[in-house]
Amino acid sequence: MTHRFHPLFGREFRFVDRRHTWEEDRVALLGDDGQVFSLPAAWTDIDPVEEFVAQAAGRCPFTLASLRALAETIAVIRDARIGE
Repeated sequence: MTHRFHPLFGREFRFVDRRHTWEEDRVALLGDDGQVFSLPAAWTDIDPVEEFVAQAAGRCPFTLASLRALAETIAVIRDARIGE
C-alpha cells in the first residue's frame, strides 16, 4: 500500500487479480484475515514508477501527464483569447 494517508500504508498483501471495475483500474488483494479486498491500483506499487516521479524524488507533486494536460489547457485558453 503506497497511498500515504491510507490506514494500511506501508503494508504488503498478496496480489490476487487486477481488473477495470467501478470506472477505474483496481487490484484485488488478500488480507490478513483471508478475505479478498480491492482498492485502486494507483494506491499500490503494481505499476512501475513514472520516470519523472522517480527523478523528482518527492520534490514535485505533479506527474508528467498532469503537467502536459495543464500546458494543453493553457494553450487552449491562450488561443481563445487571441481569437477574441
